[in-house]
Amino acid sequence: MTKVLDLLANDIRAARPRHPEKAHKPDQPIARKPDWIRVKAPGSAAYAVTRDIVREHKLVTVCEEARCPNIGECWEKKHATFMIMGETCTRACAFCNVRTGLPDALEAGEPERVADAVAKLGLSHVVVTSVDRDDLPDGGAEHFARTIRAIRAASPTTTIEVLTPDFLRKDGALEVVIAARPDVFNHNLETVPSNYLTVRPGARYFHSLRLLQRAKELDPTVFTKSGIMVGLGETRNEVLQLMDDLRSADVDFLTIGQYLQPTAKHHPVKNFATPEEFASYATLGGVKGFLLVSATPLTRSSHHAGDDFAKLKAARTASRPRFLLTPGSQGCRQRTPENGERVAQSVEHLTFNQRVVGSSPTALTIARLRGEHAENN
Repeated sequence: MTKVLDLLANDIRAARPRHPEKAHKPDQPIARKPDWIRVKAPGSAAYAVTRDIVREHKLVTVCEEARCPNIGECWEKKHATFMIMGETCTRACAFCNVRTGLPDALEAGEPERVADAVAKLGLSHVVVTSVDRDDLPDGGAEHFARTIRAIRAASPTTTIEVLTPDFLRKDGALEVVIAARPDVFNHNLETVPSNYLTVRPGARYFHSLRLLQRAKELDPTVFTKSGIMVGLGETRNEVLQLMDDLRSADVDFLTIGQYLQPTAKHHPVKNFATPEEFASYATLGGVKGFLLVSATPLTRSSHHAGDDFAKLKAARTASRPRFLLTPGSQGCRQRTPENGERVAQSVEHLTFNQRVVGSSPTALTIARLRGEHAENN
């Protein structure tokens, strides 16, 4: 007699809560959203087409996993943000709705499935993000690179934005991603440093800053981007200091949105910033030197990413040439906005008004960045 065993019948993962690390925590009241936070419910025909393509290719999207409020608007335009390397994250951030636990092995065919979906959706700009994969030796860097290359092969004219984890203690991982030549490198700081122990305990603020700075050092032509949420208990001055830190790391684009509590087990919303406060942040960000700042209650990292990329290119073209000091040399390299080429130029040709990377108004931050980087390695 042959006995068939259902090995999944008693699998604890089947009944495991989405956020087991939060199960023991007391419920937090979910605040009522103000009138200025309202979105259209999804359900249009175009939304269904996007959903069907995602399902057909067996892909995961951060739009669904993170319960993004803009999913109806974005999917109606056939804009989906693909989340590679599975739906389970090795971190347990207090704000995030993505499942926490031990992830499955990487799927070798996922990069090609993402690329095929990008082609079928006809995307001119695509955002690819991922869960944290601390279980992998390279943090998933090579999987990112394979996905970028697959999209390039399937849709040569599509511009590619990657939103990566921090690759904490994964030496060489960032270099692998940047070598694949994404058009935008995004890594979110998420919140101000004073919140990290309670909101983002698995990350390190200055490591994330150094990651963004290093990305621009590896490829001066790449656009760098970061995002934060407000409403987690930060002060206005802390947000302004964070802006200065990002400018010291030569970040081009900043997004600021309102934190919305996913469940009663997540970090509570401390306050709802008004549209006027967001407008003020956008104005100050422009003054501080960002090429672009998107700051609204419903702003998210990949919201309007394609339109924002066009604005970034226009802002770079309209700005003065940017000069990059070459370590160990007497000169610097100039990247012309028109074609991205770099030509040698003497430092003595720099004028006071030409911004030099490294000559930021908060040089102390750079020292702290390097110190934190050395400490983590």
